[in-house]
Amino acid sequence: MTTWQIDSSHSAVEFAVKHMMISRTKGRFTRFDGQVALDEGNHANSSVAVEIDVASLTTNDEKRDEHLRSAEFFDVEQYPKMTFASTKVTPKGGDRFEVLGELTIRDVTQQVALTVEAQGVGASPWGTQVAGFEASTEINRKDYGLNWNVALETGGLLVGETVKINLEVEATKQAAVGAA
Repeated sequence: MTTWQIDSSHSAVEFAVKHMMISRTKGRFTRFDGQVALDEGNHANSSVAVEIDVASLTTNDEKRDEHLRSAEFFDVEQYPKMTFASTKVTPKGGDRFEVLGELTIRDVTQQVALTVEAQGVGASPWGTQVAGFEASTEINRKDYGLNWNVALETGGLLVGETVKINLEVEATKQAAVGAA
């Protein structure tokens, strides 16, 4: 088993949600930490664990960001972290995998399925080994108690229910502990 530490300075945790039913508003979380435990001999034994600082969200609009951090959405005062812990990794051929896991937002845990593609492994100029991964999923924000909305005069709602999540991950191989 090899442990890979997620390098948040070379990774992205991004989301997109419909706005006014006609366009998408995108955002990202800038502070997160996590590990990938990779079993090269049997990928099904691999796992992923991530913790995200919810207050680090940004949509490039401070007023909207403050609203998203408020009790009407993420309530970062009461629920400062969101987590993901894998429960099953299924190889799908080549460099593709399905990673099932438990996503916890506002102390509500739901199972989600991530579509993951390994992007490769390489040596950095600093002598470390790095690996890249891309992953995506969709969730319904109401499943996590993120219910706030406003009805539009023209019909429909201000904020869509489906949230698209995209991850770009670069991770650094960690030294083996207890190796002889």
